[in-house]
Amino acid sequence: MASRTSSKSAAGKPAKKPAAKPAKKAEKSASLSPKDELQAYRDMLLIRRFEEKAGQMYGMGLIGGFCHLYIGQEAVVVGMQMAIEEGDQVITGYRDHGHMLACGMDPKGVMAELTGREGGYSRGKGGSMHMFSIEKRFYGGHGIVGAQVPIGTGLAFANSYRDNGRVCLTYFGDGAANQGQVYESFNMAELWRLPVVYVIENNQYAMGTSVARASAQTNLSKRGASFNIPGEQVDGMDVRAVRAAGEKAAEFCRSGKGPYILEMMTYRYRGHSMSDPAKYRAREEVAKMRQEHDPIEQVRARLLAGKHVTEDELKEIDKEIKAVVNDAAEFAQSSPEPDPSELWTDVLAEV
Repeated sequence: MASRTSSKSAAGKPAKKPAAKPAKKAEKSASLSPKDELQAYRDMLLIRRFEEKAGQMYGMGLIGGFCHLYIGQEAVVVGMQMAIEEGDQVITGYRDHGHMLACGMDPKGVMAELTGREGGYSRGKGGSMHMFSIEKRFYGGHGIVGAQVPIGTGLAFANSYRDNGRVCLTYFGDGAANQGQVYESFNMAELWRLPVVYVIENNQYAMGTSVARASAQTNLSKRGASFNIPGEQVDGMDVRAVRAAGEKAAEFCRSGKGPYILEMMTYRYRGHSMSDPAKYRAREEVAKMRQEHDPIEQVRARLLAGKHVTEDELKEIDKEIKAVVNDAAEFAQSSPEPDPSELWTDVLAEV
């Protein structure tokens, strides 16, 4: 682990700030070993198959409320998880199922929570947008746009205060990038040199509005420039590029230099939520992204080209993952609904 220097003087005041750091372009993608490629393939495929099943169950009326699928964006969270260390934290917004699975949370518990069952991570009371796992260092799932950003910054403040060498990955989308609380967080994070990586998942559309129509500055990696926070754009459809950028950003934060912004250029194949028909974009646009940039197909092609696996072996992996997802769905449907008395629990924590 890199040595970590304090960001405050003996009197507790912030260290002197350096000159502004310009936004940086993404560097060349790092290569992955065949073993890492195969693990990335498994992890991304689990997210893809899980989300497809969640979409089916929503259509059957087994999942209520809002449900935002992560299909198409799998390389972002899988690549970032490959870049961090044990004990680092993750917090995100409401498109969160992929983050939970990438953190190692049990698909059964995630699916049970989606269906509002007692066996879920929030005992059936949180639903799609509000699940947590202290064990896996996953701090939510947050339904209010941008609300997780100051909380993630607070987690980073705790890391700095404890001098524990941990980094917090704070995810938010291109729509949340225009929220005022994001900039308050940027200011505090740079002022106190907090170890937080702000991961902007730019999937091109904030609900139904394209970035070009909603943001005066469409290069979101530059959003920290006025706070002296460095940033870069990354090919969020390539798990190799994501891991390389994630390792660089995490090391920057861990060494006491303050926050870092990574704008992941990614794409969601489905609508904003299950109630969104996504008529604001052409089918040809989605098809082109699937055919030319799909994160899972890129890894699959490299594995086959390098003769690291066979078609039959990949089919067997898919079969295994589908079985895991089907088991999760069965567990969710067989788990009982919360007892009505649960309505009054977990409302207030007394310490």
